[in-house]
Amino acid sequence: MSGPIQNRRVLSGMRPSGLLHLGNYHGALKNWIELQYQYECYFFIADWHALTTGYEDTSKLEEYVWTMAVDWLAAGLNPGVATLFIQSKVPEHAELHLLLSMITPLGWLERAPSYKDQQLQLADRDLSTYGFLGYPLLQSADILLYRSQYVPVGEDQVAHVEITREVARRFNHIYGREPEFEQKVEKAIKSLGSRNSAMYRTLRKEFQEKGNGDALARARALVESNARLTVADRDRLSGFLEGSGISILPEPEVLLTATPKVPGLDGRKMSKSYGNTIGLREEPDSIVKKLKAMQTDPARVRRTDPGNPEICPVFDLHRIYSDEATRGWASAGCRSAGIGCLECKQPLIEKVVAEVTGMRERARDYQDNPDLVKNLLAQGAEKARETARHTLDDVRRAMHLRAE
Repeated sequence: MSGPIQNRRVLSGMRPSGLLHLGNYHGALKNWIELQYQYECYFFIADWHALTTGYEDTSKLEEYVWTMAVDWLAAGLNPGVATLFIQSKVPEHAELHLLLSMITPLGWLERAPSYKDQQLQLADRDLSTYGFLGYPLLQSADILLYRSQYVPVGEDQVAHVEITREVARRFNHIYGREPEFEQKVEKAIKSLGSRNSAMYRTLRKEFQEKGNGDALARARALVESNARLTVADRDRLSGFLEGSGISILPEPEVLLTATPKVPGLDGRKMSKSYGNTIGLREEPDSIVKKLKAMQTDPARVRRTDPGNPEICPVFDLHRIYSDEATRGWASAGCRSAGIGCLECKQPLIEKVVAEVTGMRERARDYQDNPDLVKNLLAQGAEKARETARHTLDDVRRAMHLRAE
């Protein structure tokens, strides 16, 4: 068994639901664009996930997939450094989901925070389906298939990653022992060298007998930094520290990301369902018109009324787009009624129009060359499948599904 590769791998996905807007960009895409140059990143268009709540009408799904791909590329995701692909083009996602469903307790899925929340929010849809109940497990399969070390999420999504950690832990507990594990561990310990071997044993004993977390961290660091070890031996020693076997599916960690509040035109969160968005490819005239009419502090009925920027959605946009000097000018002018709301909005209008115009122009290049987009996604899917096959080989072997 080859065991997982130690990596700095990140995975995330997005459901295709039409043209993206500034909320999508600042809430996720902008962060992905930065992460792709710091980690080994896999980003996928989650078309199967779109079916969990939108299975009744799939007539526009294919169109939404391609528009999302163009939006991603126009926004700055780089297929030269990140792996971009469509979920359904990598069938290994479905196979791992199936295999994990055999060991996942029903109660874990029913307790998922979004299970009841979305049923209430989408009360007009019939969500009494296995697909909807099982989507957190499909999400777990997405993550575990690439043995992702990190999953970038906001604080409100941490619970989803915790379910993935529990599923991985359960799988490893059931299937994570290999023949002659102890003998292989003993051989790996000797590979550390006499001094490091003694240190490893001491630290392991300190953790297992006294629960010393610092000892565990030091032992892990000792293993990770040892160049003599093979990847498989490194994994064996890491598992042995905690009294388990090989971690076939490593537990992912949360990569907490700062997600700015992106207000919609009506002051609520920017969302297509509210019809309050500015699209990533919107025309300048439309952007200007929308921003000029955007809701401000309701207390400012007249130009001479002072306002409160802390409760004004326009100022939330200043936090995203404006430098400190401009924010200071807007705040002071609002509180003193020294500037009107249209004056306050003008710097934002210029910044948003410039940002969206750049993306719209880049998008046009991809729209004019659809074969290029398809080829980029096909290449990404093949690379993703290569990684996914290695994981499934180990999973099948652990579950004794490799009879030939």
